[in-house]
Amino acid sequence: MQKLEDEVQIEFHCMHSAYENIRPCTNEKQKDQMLDAWKKGQTGYPLVDACIRSLRHTGWLNFRMRAMIVSFACYNLWLDWRVIKDWLACQFTDYEPGIHICQLQMQAGVTGINSIRVYNPIKQAKEQDPEGVFIRRWVPELRDVPTEFIHRPYQIPPLMEMMNPMNRHGYPNEIVEFETTSRIAKDRIYSIRKQKEARRESQDVFERHGSRRNSRT
Repeated sequence: MQKLEDEVQIEFHCMHSAYENIRPCTNEKQKDQMLDAWKKGQTGYPLVDACIRSLRHTGWLNFRMRAMIVSFACYNLWLDWRVIKDWLACQFTDYEPGIHICQLQMQAGVTGINSIRVYNPIKQAKEQDPEGVFIRRWVPELRDVPTEFIHRPYQIPPLMEMMNPMNRHGYPNEIVEFETTSRIAKDRIYSIRKQKEARRESQDVFERHGSRRNSRT
C-alpha cells in the first residue's frame, strides 16, 4: 500500500519503464476474444476456468489461484496487466488498490525486480485438485469426464467419447498452447532484463520499492 502512496502513477504505468509497451496490441479483435474467454471461464484450461467462475460467483480466490489466473492472462494470453486490472478489482470483495496493483505488476513481470512466475495450470490442477472436485463444481460441462482426463478434456479419445457420451456441451479446447506461449513470454521478458539500461533502472526500482531486511546507509 505504501508503494502506491509513494508513487501513485503505478496505477497506470509499469514500475519499470522498459516494460511499458512490451505487450502492444497488434490484433484488437483477437485480444478482445481472448479477454472475453478468460473473463467467462472459457479458456479450455479447466482449473483456470473453474477459478474465474468461482471468483465471479463468490468474490474470492486464494492467493495461489489469483496468481495463476493473472499469470495465464499476462503470459499465455499476453494481455497487458492494465487490461485485466479493473475487471479483477470489481470481482474481489477484499479489493485494496495498493495490494492489487502491486501484485498485478509483480505477477505480470513488469517490476524488473521480481522473479518471473509462470504458473502451469495443468500442473497446478493436478497438485491442487487431483480428483477434479473443484473443477466439476464450477465447470459442470466436465462433470462426467473421467478423472484421468479432467485436467485436459480435449485429450479424450474420440472412440471413448462415442462409446460413452460425456456432458461436455461444447466446452472449448485450449485457447492457446501453454508450453509455446510460456516460452515466448519468458524470452520477451528476459530479453529486456539482460539490457544494461534495464538492469540499471531495476536497481532504482529496488531502491524505491524493494523489500529488504536491512536499511541502507
